[in-house]
Amino acid sequence: MSFKITEDCINCAACEPECPNQAIREGDNIFIINPEKCTECVGLFTSSRCAEVCPVDVCVTDPKYPETKEQLLAKWRKLHPGETPAAGTF
Repeated sequence: MSFKITEDCINCAACEPECPNQAIREGDNIFIINPEKCTECVGLFTSSRCAEVCPVDVCVTDPKYPETKEQLLAKWRKLHPGETPAAGTF
Protein backbone atom coordinates (compact mmCIF):
# COMPACT_ATOMS: atom_id res chain seq x y z
CA MET A 1 0.00 0.00 0.00
CA SER A 2 1.38 3.39 -0.88
CA PHE A 3 1.95 6.02 1.76
CA LYS A 4 0.36 9.44 1.66
CA ILE A 5 1.06 12.69 3.47
CA THR A 6 -1.88 14.17 5.33
CA GLU A 7 -3.00 17.80 5.38
CA ASP A 8 -1.23 18.25 8.72
CA CYS A 9 2.13 18.33 6.91
CA ILE A 10 4.27 21.24 8.11
CA ASN A 11 6.20 21.34 4.82
CA CYS A 12 9.54 20.71 6.54
CA ALA A 13 10.97 18.61 3.65
CA ALA A 14 12.47 15.96 5.94
CA CYS A 15 10.82 13.16 3.95
CA GLU A 16 11.77 14.10 0.40
CA PRO A 17 15.51 13.25 0.45
CA GLU A 18 14.82 10.03 2.40
CA CYS A 19 12.67 8.45 -0.33
CA PRO A 20 14.76 5.89 -2.27
CA ASN A 21 12.24 5.93 -5.15
CA GLN A 22 11.96 9.70 -5.56
CA ALA A 23 8.22 9.35 -4.96
CA ILE A 24 7.93 12.48 -2.82
CA ARG A 25 7.66 15.98 -4.24
CA GLU A 26 6.77 19.37 -2.89
CA GLY A 27 3.20 20.49 -3.48
CA ASP A 28 1.65 23.89 -2.85
CA ASN A 29 1.37 23.59 0.93
CA ILE A 30 2.37 20.01 1.70
CA PHE A 31 4.57 17.31 0.26
CA ILE A 32 2.93 14.70 -1.98
CA ILE A 33 3.72 11.02 -2.49
CA ASN A 34 3.31 9.50 -5.96
CA PRO A 35 1.58 6.13 -5.35
CA GLU A 36 3.05 4.71 -8.56
CA LYS A 37 6.55 5.10 -7.12
CA CYS A 38 5.94 4.41 -3.43
CA THR A 39 6.97 0.91 -2.37
CA GLU A 40 6.87 1.53 1.41
CA CYS A 41 10.66 1.21 1.04
CA VAL A 42 10.30 -2.51 0.30
CA GLY A 43 13.51 -3.56 -1.41
CA LEU A 44 15.79 -1.19 0.45
CA PHE A 45 14.68 -0.75 4.06
CA THR A 46 12.71 -2.71 6.66
CA SER A 47 10.42 0.24 7.34
CA SER A 48 9.22 3.32 5.49
CA ARG A 49 11.82 6.08 5.68
CA CYS A 50 9.35 8.95 5.24
CA ALA A 51 7.33 7.85 8.25
CA GLU A 52 10.48 7.39 10.32
CA VAL A 53 11.81 10.90 9.73
CA CYS A 54 8.55 12.84 9.78
CA PRO A 55 8.51 15.04 12.89
CA VAL A 56 4.71 15.30 12.95
CA ASP A 57 3.75 11.74 11.92
CA VAL A 58 1.79 12.65 8.79
CA CYS A 59 3.21 9.93 6.52
CA VAL A 60 0.59 7.20 6.72
CA THR A 61 -0.55 4.26 4.59
CA ASP A 62 -3.10 5.14 1.94
CA PRO A 63 -6.01 2.67 1.88
CA LYS A 64 -6.76 3.71 -1.72
CA TYR A 65 -3.75 1.67 -2.83
CA PRO A 66 -3.79 -1.76 -1.19
CA GLU A 67 -0.74 -3.80 -2.22
CA THR A 68 0.90 -6.95 -0.94
CA LYS A 69 4.61 -7.14 -0.16
CA GLU A 70 5.00 -9.10 -3.40
CA GLN A 71 3.34 -6.32 -5.40
CA LEU A 72 5.48 -3.69 -3.69
CA LEU A 73 8.62 -5.70 -4.47
CA ALA A 74 7.56 -6.05 -8.12
CA LYS A 75 7.07 -2.26 -8.28
CA TRP A 76 10.50 -1.78 -6.68
CA ARG A 77 12.10 -4.07 -9.29
CA LYS A 78 10.59 -1.95 -12.09
CA LEU A 79 11.91 1.23 -10.49
CA HIS A 80 15.37 -0.26 -9.87
CA PRO A 81 16.11 -2.59 -12.82
CA GLY A 82 19.18 -4.76 -12.42
CA GLU A 83 19.47 -4.09 -8.68
CA THR A 84 19.08 -6.70 -5.99
CA PRO A 85 16.73 -5.95 -3.09
CA ALA A 86 18.33 -5.81 0.33
CA ALA A 87 17.91 -8.95 2.40
CA GLY A 88 15.07 -8.84 4.92
CA THR A 89 13.29 -5.91 3.28
CA PHE A 90 10.43 -7.81 1.68
